[in-house]
Amino acid sequence: MALLQKRVLIVDDEEDLTWTLSKKLSKDSDKFQLLTVNSGVEAIEAMNQLPVDLVITDVRMPEVSGLELLVQIKDRYPQTKVIIMTAYGSDDVKNEANQRGCFRYVEKPFEINELRKLILEALSEDKGFKGSVADFHLSDIIQLNCLGRLTSALEVKHEHETGQIYFDNGNIVHCETDRLSGENAFYHIMSWQGGEFTVKRNVKSPHETIDKGWQSLLLEAMQQVDEHSDKVLEQKEKEKRRRIRSIHLQLEPVLKTEGTDFILLHNSAGFPVTFMPSDENGKLEATELGNHLSTFLGEVGKLQKNLQTTPAQFLECQFGNMILVSSKVPDKDVWLTILGKTSVNIGLLRLEIRKSIKKIVPFL
Repeated sequence: MALLQKRVLIVDDEEDLTWTLSKKLSKDSDKFQLLTVNSGVEAIEAMNQLPVDLVITDVRMPEVSGLELLVQIKDRYPQTKVIIMTAYGSDDVKNEANQRGCFRYVEKPFEINELRKLILEALSEDKGFKGSVADFHLSDIIQLNCLGRLTSALEVKHEHETGQIYFDNGNIVHCETDRLSGENAFYHIMSWQGGEFTVKRNVKSPHETIDKGWQSLLLEAMQQVDEHSDKVLEQKEKEKRRRIRSIHLQLEPVLKTEGTDFILLHNSAGFPVTFMPSDENGKLEATELGNHLSTFLGEVGKLQKNLQTTPAQFLECQFGNMILVSSKVPDKDVWLTILGKTSVNIGLLRLEIRKSIKKIVPFL
């Protein structure tokens, strides 16, 4: 046995399951040493005697539940990683928890290869367990309290606020923050992005202000978070439209320069930020023009490298009776391209371009 070999502890009150897993995972004995116990109490005793790198535990067990074991591991052995396995999960929780490095969640029944993959991934990662909402979703911790039928208090700290969620035999019975109480306090806590948590076991709630089921509470909380996200997106869209209107206002003098047909503001990949066709020319298509300009700027870049000079900042080309002028916005991946007739006053156009570029920078 290698001295530095990792040690994995499986905890489940179903003896048939632990026996099966020990047999199925025995072929990985060259990668890790496997131990199995059938209760949370035995797991704690084993960890007090031997260092363990990874614990895989069921949620619902007598005496010491999987969540209580997880809390003790967090307090005593912060570098030990934990995988929670349960038959009472949901696909959403599983998908979310499986994306996190130090805390994983696997739903029974599972394929042995799935568990083997999780074990090897966990043992190969350097990051240990952290009691932080940033590491896994607060909804995961709440569900584990409920599924484990615990009586406890979950304290959550977020910036300058503190909240408590009280559980009685797995039911959420009370919630409070500095300003709110009951369901409103619960929904407020669930809207927090990140924070620190502490689970206090066998703590009774001082009040009972919530009688709604925990599944309904979580569903309503998620809906409120989604609605808030929609409002944020709507506000961002309004702000984007405001910026575009401001850009158009600053580019009006360029568009009104006699002989100008089309203005396109775009990045080096040709993606349009905005465009302004003149009243006389509405036939040009911004996306198609952007694609061509992307190819054109790419070839200009290759030429610049061959010439061993600095990147182009201003381009002017004539195609028959049409002229193209492109000017890069300083310190931005944005180009201002103008198409016009050869009759355009190019000196005046250059002047208007320089003035307009300075004015649109704050809106990009």
